This record gives sequence, structure tokens and C-alpha cells, in this order.
Amino acid sequence: MINCLIIDDEPLSRNVLKTFVNDHPDLHLVGECKDAFEAMAELNKQSVDLLFLDINMPKLSGVNFYKGLSKKPQVIFTTAYPEFAVEGFELNAVDYLMKPIAFERFVQAINKVKEKLGTLSVPESAQDYILLKADKKVYRTSFDDILLCEALGDYVKVHLSDKVLIVTTTMKKLISELPADQFVRTHKSFIINKTKFEYIEGNQVKIGKHMVSIGQSYREEVLRQLGSAK
Repeated sequence: MINCLIIDDEPLSRNVLKTFVNDHPDLHLVGECKDAFEAMAELNKQSVDLLFLDINMPKLSGVNFYKGLSKKPQVIFTTAYPEFAVEGFELNAVDYLMKPIAFERFVQAINKVKEKLGTLSVPESAQDYILLKADKKVYRTSFDDILLCEALGDYVKVHLSDKVLIVTTTMKKLISELPADQFVRTHKSFIINKTKFEYIEGNQVKIGKHMVSIGQSYREEVLRQLGSAK
């Protein structure tokens, strides 16, 4: 677990980050502070691996606060002012998040932290799971548990072996995050787990209790990948 401290003078911003941290399975929130002086006290009391540090704060800016630390945790700067980005990266910040912060962008930043801290034991492409955001939670989902994914407007319905998740993502983004040796897109509205298919009948493939459409433009590649190409 990565111990995190949030430092931001805006209550709303602290609440957003607190929710994101609590939703992420690899993070542990050790505290939140409204200014640099509260943060100094927290850092003297406990071990912190990562700071979410607002730049534009009263009395002492986040940049000057971080410069003055003798022992520097990893830092992700947060701010609504893009002009501060260069100075933040000059301090070897892991990342720089612009407010309002999107959860997907937050996860990208955390992956960079994990790489720096050595907590990614294998390349991301070799992971056996994906993080899926649904119902205001983040589910650590094994690739083997996914049967198929179905487009649902601005969301994707992910059918698992024991439940269905309505995930905040797009089909294009999801297929890029799933391992190509295990998943294939059969239609603009469907992605299937190749290891779960039972049979192909006409322009459909049987996955569990579902008959999934195979689009004409996808057919040749789907048949090749499922080992049925003539």
C-alpha cells in the first residue's frame, strides 16, 4: 500500500482526492491538510510515500513547501493553473494534475508513482487484472472473470462470471486496456473473451448464455483469432 497525504486549502478539492484515494486498491490515506504548516506536522508524525500537493495555497505555496523538505516523498502537484507545470516538473514531480481532476487521469498518475516506487512487479501489459470504475467504486477485475463487454451509450456493460458492471469508459479505451491475446472486438458494440467462447453459428458467437453479434467488417479477423478461418 502507498501511504498518501492530501494538502489543499480547498475543501472540495480535498474531498475529490479523498474519494479517488479511497477508491484505489493500492492507496492508503493517512491524512488531509489545508495548508503547508499542517502538512509539516503530519510528516513529522508518520511515514508518507506520496503527497497530493496543491501549488496555489495561502502563506506558503506547495512548490516552496516541497523545496524546503529535507526528506521528500513522491509528489503529484494539483492546481487549476497550468502555468505552474514547468516549475513543478523541475522538482522531479511524478505528475501534474489539472483541476477538475478526472479519475482516469488520476489512475495514470498513480501508475507512474507505482513504477517509481517499484510496486509494479510486472509490466502493466502482463497484469492479470484491470481496474473498472462502476457504482462509485473501483473494482479490481480479473481478465479471466470477464465474459464480454457491451457498448451502452456513454458507458460499457461488462459481463462478468458472477455479475454485471456498468463501467464509466468507452469501447475504444477498454479494448486498448485489455490483453490482445485474450480479447477481440467482434462488433462495434461487443468485445469478447476468446477463451470463453463455445461455438460460432452464422454471424454470432456463443459466450456463456449470450449470443454475441459478429460484424461484417470484423468477421475475418474474429474467425482468424478464434481458430476458425478457412
